Amino acid sequence: MFEDITGSKLKSLDMNGLEALCEDIRGKIISSVMQNGGHLSSNLGVVELTVALHYVFDFPEDKIIFDVGHQCYAHKMLSGRAEQFSSLRKKGGLSGFPKRSESVYDSYNTGHAGTSISAALGMAKARDLAGDDYNIIAVIGDGSFNNGLVYEAFNNLKQLGARILIIINDNGMSISPTVGSMHEYLEALKNDVEERYHKNRRAGIFERFGLEYDGVYDGNDVAEMVAELTKVKQKLKSGSVIMHVMTKKGKGYSLCEDDPEATHGISEGGEAEITEYSKVLGRELCSLAADNDKIVAVTAAMTGSVGLSDFFAKFPQRAVDVGICEEHAAVFCAAMAAQGFKPYFAVYSTFLQRSFDEVVLDICSQNLPVTLCIDRAGISGADGETHQGVFDLSYLSLMPNMAIAVPKDAEEFAEMLKFSAGYSGPLAIRYPRASYHTFGKCKKIELGKWEKLSDGDGKVAILACGERAIWRAVCAAERVQKECGVRPSVINVRFVKPLDEGMLLELKEKDIITIEDNALIGGFGSLVAARYSGSGKRVKIFAYGDKFIEHGGVEELMDDCGLAVKDIVSYIKENEIG
Repeated sequence: MFEDITGSKLKSLDMNGLEALCEDIRGKIISSVMQNGGHLSSNLGVVELTVALHYVFDFPEDKIIFDVGHQCYAHKMLSGRAEQFSSLRKKGGLSGFPKRSESVYDSYNTGHAGTSISAALGMAKARDLAGDDYNIIAVIGDGSFNNGLVYEAFNNLKQLGARILIIINDNGMSISPTVGSMHEYLEALKNDVEERYHKNRRAGIFERFGLEYDGVYDGNDVAEMVAELTKVKQKLKSGSVIMHVMTKKGKGYSLCEDDPEATHGISEGGEAEITEYSKVLGRELCSLAADNDKIVAVTAAMTGSVGLSDFFAKFPQRAVDVGICEEHAAVFCAAMAAQGFKPYFAVYSTFLQRSFDEVVLDICSQNLPVTLCIDRAGISGADGETHQGVFDLSYLSLMPNMAIAVPKDAEEFAEMLKFSAGYSGPLAIRYPRASYHTFGKCKKIELGKWEKLSDGDGKVAILACGERAIWRAVCAAERVQKECGVRPSVINVRFVKPLDEGMLLELKEKDIITIEDNALIGGFGSLVAARYSGSGKRVKIFAYGDKFIEHGGVEELMDDCGLAVKDIVSYIKENEIG
C-alpha cells in the first residue's frame, strides 16, 4: 500500500529517500492512470519538481497554484491523498484537477490555461492586505506561457509590488509541441550553455515586469531542485522571482518519453484517447481543402487532439496553430474570413468559452463565414467541472447570425462539413468525442431543416439534438411503445439555430419532449418552449440543471443528471400521455 508522506515526514528524508519517493510516486501515477485514465506524460514530468516544492515550502500555509492543473497528481499524493489515489477521476473519487473542496492543499481551482499568475497575484494582494507572510507559487507550463492572460498579469505585477514565485515548467509541449515567439525565447534562454545557471541580458524582459529571473535548472533532478528552491525561498522575502526549469514530459516511462503528445491523455483502460469525430473532421477537411484553396484550419495547441494532423501535413501553408490563445484564434479566423478565406477553428467546447466576446463581435457582428468545429461538446466525463462542454448551445444561440448544427452521428457530421463549405455565414458544428451509434442514411443537409426518424401516433413527439440525445430518444420511444402502446415521433434536430419552423408548425402532438446534452438554461429546449409559448402545447425539457457537473463516466453522469432513458419513459407514463 502506498503510504501518505506529508509535512515533517517528507522533510525528514535525505536525498536518497527523496529519489526513492519520486520513483514510488511515478509508479503509482502510471498504475492509476492506466487503470482510470487521466493525464500521464505531463504528471510524470513534474514528479521531482513537486517533491522538491513540498520539501522546501510549507504547504498548506504556503500556497501553490498549478496552471491548467492537470499535472497535480504528485501534489495530491504528497498532501494526504495517496491512499485515495486509486479513485482518481472516478465518480465520488479524487478529481484529476486541483479542487478547493477536496483539500486545503488545493488553494485554487484550475482547469484552463493561463490563469495561475493572475490568481497568484490576487492571493498575494489578499495576503498583504491581511498582514500575512506566506509564500505563493504559480507553476505554469511553457505551453500556457503563450496565453495572453499571463501578460495581463505581468503588466499588473510591478504595480502591486507583489511577492510571488513563478516556475516555468518547460518541456517543449502543451498537448501538441509548443509554438510561438515566447517558446523560441525560452528555448534561447535554456540553450545558452555558457550562462545557463545565471541571469543574462536576454532575460531582461522579465526584469522589466518586476521579476528576478533566476536561471534555468534541471527540473528532473530532485537534489538540484531542492537546492535552488531553498535559495529562491530566501529571495522571495524581498521580491518576485521567475524560475525556469526544464523537465521531460513522460519522464521515467519510455512509452511517454517517446510519444508525449499521444500519451498526454489516457482513456480508461490504458489506451490513448480515440476521437472518432475528430478523425472525420480531419478526413473531410483534407478532402474539401484539396478542391478549395481558400480553406484554412486553425487550432489552439491541439493539432492531433482535434484531428488536424493530416491537414497540417498536407496543407502546411493553410494550417495554423496559434498556441493556447483561443481569443486570438477567433479574431484571427474572423480577419482571414474578411479577406475572402474560409477558416475552420477546431476547438474543445470548454475552451471555446474563452473566446465568447470575440465570437460575438468579430465573427458574428461582421457575419463572417467562420466555421467553429466544437469537439468534446456535452458531458466530457472524467475531467470534471472545468471540462464539461455543456454551455455552448446556450451561449451560441443568443448570438445574431450564428447557425448551430448538431449531427446525429459521424456520417451526418461528414455531410455537415460538406454543407459548411458553401455556407456564407458563421456556423458552429458541435459534437462529442466519439461516435457509437448510427441512425440511418443521412438525408441532404439544408439550413434549419430537421429530420423525422420515426412517425408516431400523434400523441407525443421527442425532439433530440446530437447522437447521445437521439440514442436516448430512440430507446425511450421503443420502450414506451412496448410498455404503454404509445408510439412517439422521434425527430433529429440537426439545427438548433435556426429552428425548423415548418416542422414545429406541422407537429400535431400536444406533448413535446426535448433532449439535449447541454445546460437547460438558454439551451435547445428553452428555445422550443419559448416558440410554443401560448400554443397550448406542453413542453418537457430534458437537459442539465443549474449546477456544475463533477467528474465521472459520461453515461453515469448523464443518467444522474436526469437524462436516463428510464426518466424519459417515466415522464410519459406519469403524465398519462396517450
